[in-house]
Amino acid sequence: MAKEKTQKKPEEKLEFQAEVAKVLDLVIHSLYSNKEIFLRELISNASDACDKLRYLSLTESNLIDAGTEFAIDISVNQKAKSIIIADNGIGMNHDELIENLGTIARSGTTAFLESLSGDEKKDADMIGQFGVGFYSCFSVAKKVEVIAKRAGEDQAWLWTSEGASSFTITEAERDGHGTTVTVYVDKDNKEFLEEMRIRNIVKTYSDHISIPINIAIDKDGETFVDQINTGSAIWTRGKSDITEEQYKEFYHHVGHVFDDPWLTLHNKVEGKIEYTNLLYIPSSKPFDLMNPERKHKVKLYVKRVFITDDCEDLMPGYLRFVRGVVDSEDLPLNVSREMLQRNILVAHIKKALVKRIFSELKKKATKKPEEYATFWENFGAVLKEGLYEDHENREILLELARFNPTGADGLVSLADYVERMNEGQQEIFYITGDDPETLKSSPQIEGFKSRGIDVLLLTDPVDEFWLSMVGLYNEKQFKSVTSGDINLGDIKSSDDAEEPKDKPQAGDDAEIAKLILAFKEELGDAVKDVRASDRLTDSAVCLVAGEGDMDLHLERMLKSQGHMDVQTSTRILEINSTHDLIKQISKLTDDLAKKENIQNMAHLLLDQARIIEGEAVSDPAAFSKRLNAALAKGLV
Repeated sequence: MAKEKTQKKPEEKLEFQAEVAKVLDLVIHSLYSNKEIFLRELISNASDACDKLRYLSLTESNLIDAGTEFAIDISVNQKAKSIIIADNGIGMNHDELIENLGTIARSGTTAFLESLSGDEKKDADMIGQFGVGFYSCFSVAKKVEVIAKRAGEDQAWLWTSEGASSFTITEAERDGHGTTVTVYVDKDNKEFLEEMRIRNIVKTYSDHISIPINIAIDKDGETFVDQINTGSAIWTRGKSDITEEQYKEFYHHVGHVFDDPWLTLHNKVEGKIEYTNLLYIPSSKPFDLMNPERKHKVKLYVKRVFITDDCEDLMPGYLRFVRGVVDSEDLPLNVSREMLQRNILVAHIKKALVKRIFSELKKKATKKPEEYATFWENFGAVLKEGLYEDHENREILLELARFNPTGADGLVSLADYVERMNEGQQEIFYITGDDPETLKSSPQIEGFKSRGIDVLLLTDPVDEFWLSMVGLYNEKQFKSVTSGDINLGDIKSSDDAEEPKDKPQAGDDAEIAKLILAFKEELGDAVKDVRASDRLTDSAVCLVAGEGDMDLHLERMLKSQGHMDVQTSTRILEINSTHDLIKQISKLTDDLAKKENIQNMAHLLLDQARIIEGEAVSDPAAFSKRLNAALAKGLV
């Protein structure tokens, strides 16, 4: 009986994910100045595919034939005006083609694309933070075809797109596992079909790749194969044998980004444990830096064989901006992901890498503070996560930390702050919030500014958490200026403090005391206390936290993040006895006919203090009614 022929599946036409369509549009219209990187990206993908299969074959030997040599082959079809990049790596099946080429499954992609300005040049620069990978080939192509066969599977698949809104997938034929990408270049980019142009691009961008990159050359009716790259892993070479450009291009390869590295760390460790590391710190902030998964981007190799880019224990989450490779001589080649967890060798390497990174950052901070300030602006918010979770390295992290103070332009270290502290000052004062400019105008810091006392302006969400964990620096306690138990009278004003020419006098002590009692009686449980303030100079009132109460900003932040179990704390209302409004109201306390006015003013001032703190008033209708009544009386 004849074997029944399997019917071929019909061609599928699928729409690109919305984010992919936006990236394609960005690539096609904005990558005009650096189109040649498409070849770098395709070669990089092919290299990764070979690395993955080489690692899988260590435990699944049936995936490849014995003696298989991995390679990346480039050829040109002048008649079809196409360049072909083929590899014998892991390949892709039907679903992986859709997932890898039809969607972008990276957290933060949508937010990144929404942040684009529409200015092609600016947006092209921002691509460096994102990395467009495979899609870069549409900067030169009128059509792209991908034939892929997953190692261990029988069916190959053809993916085709002209870079518009859709792509097609159909069954295909391919000899062996791997991926073949055919780029049909448009009429404006025929230069990429020239052999010397291809050689130059590969030597410039991909010479470091350890897998042979071959080019097919037709000569006198015969086809010759010539290897373009040196084919040795760059991190295995001596530093003197590697140019700055080669270091830079390997960074582009391993980081899948376009910017240049801010810092390069390359060293070989010998002794009881042997390994080589080539690590980079980017010069710009990656788009997914604040991804909740907090995964680092360092690849682990064993004896130059790629093992994984997902070894959680190789680098702490607060150093997730670091890119690069670590190559161990001591781990077994068939090490599994489970074996890597809590592995003593990996833990030792991690500890040494972190120490090395900190050492280099400290050098930069000391010798090139302006360059370090750029680093801190990019990655300080992430590095401060270590203050919260890495007790072992907390001291060095405190040394590396930089802050914006009220009394100086630019960043200062904690050592700088302590050295500048006023006579009698025992604490490091700070205020937390969302924006430095808003914090500078906060009522709570008026008294500090008038005395020339520096206050650190902390605007990263993590600040609220590490402060409570650290507590002290150089035996000085961190103290929020919104705390109620601060006595500025014990601190001497600095020499450069600016005393106002016409310093206002406080109201009559007896009248102020009566006003405080009247406010307490009227506001009741709405406040924890009412008292005169020595921290206010310009504002009439402010709210502060009582002893043991949660910081105002932290409470507000937790509630905004959905922590509904956080109890709303009643606050202390402080009044400025030198403020004209407070002095005028205090003169009315003995006039029974004005009692209702004083009661209304108590609520108005409390609501005013809440508004300054970014909180909602408790009763908007009552607030509006009282405000209108006060304004009407003022016009009579």
